Amino acid sequence: MIDGMITIRKEPGFTSSDVVAKMRGILHMKKIGHTGTLDPAAEGVLPVCLGSATKLADLIGDRDKEYVAVLRLGVTTDTQDMTGTVIKRAEEERVRKITREDVERTAEQFTGRISQVPPMYSAIWQNGTRLYELARRGEVVERAPRTITIHELEIQQAALPLVTMRVVCSKGTYIRTLCEDMGNALGVGGAMEHLLRTRVGQFKLEDAITLGQLQDLADNAPEKIKNHVLPIDSFFADAPKVIVSEEAFPYLNNGNPLSFANIDAKKSDDPRVLMKRAGTPIRVYSHDGTFYGIYTFSKQRDRMVCEKMFHRVAGDHRPQ
Repeated sequence: MIDGMITIRKEPGFTSSDVVAKMRGILHMKKIGHTGTLDPAAEGVLPVCLGSATKLADLIGDRDKEYVAVLRLGVTTDTQDMTGTVIKRAEEERVRKITREDVERTAEQFTGRISQVPPMYSAIWQNGTRLYELARRGEVVERAPRTITIHELEIQQAALPLVTMRVVCSKGTYIRTLCEDMGNALGVGGAMEHLLRTRVGQFKLEDAITLGQLQDLADNAPEKIKNHVLPIDSFFADAPKVIVSEEAFPYLNNGNPLSFANIDAKKSDDPRVLMKRAGTPIRVYSHDGTFYGIYTFSKQRDRMVCEKMFHRVAGDHRPQ
């Protein structure tokens, strides 16, 4: 079984679940999970977790994301993108009067911490039902606004009625909704024409492979698949690192709290650094260099305590 993360370039027409299903067939393994939905019509980066890395799925989904989106001004649809039914069109003359400067000023209004109402066509649960299920039945319900952060909103091209923009945003941002809201702010409505996700945290488009490329590797050079798999600990590359001594290995293997006396001081980061960063991730390795899990330092217990274990040797390894 493969343990790690692989960056898939999702192609239009696939759901995120479709990608997982196809990868299970390609890699002949069941323990595979995606890190958050990407609309079927959208394309781009979809980090996929393999084996014990599936424990990272929620954490990866929490990372900032980057998109290149195309907004079509002058049209409003029921899904907020051009796959939906058009419910309103603005006069072409009104759209033609909009300038790039108008678009850039509007973009400034949507930069920073803003409030956004989730779309009806979304996977959010409301009273036990997904919103998109209600939308398909023709129902529209009240949705509570959410606070999101647009870190960067750069207008790359304004060939009206199409506007191409690069967006760096927080978890929970709906680019479709951003497109419609910007169109409404410009007075003509708007819908998303196209969406390309270029980054999720450390997972970048230039490192992604398609399902077709993965299948080709599986058929002709399976040993090369590992070249596209990121090890689990790379997700925590910025976290301090400790090496547990051979004598203390049983404590690590059982997920027990660890004291500084249990670590190899010569190979580990300074304990003072760990204490200053109480509550933040610490990468913990066995004496042979195997990554075992993520711990955090607890000031109350004066110990490093296990948060997530990704590797464990079977059997009874309790200290004698």
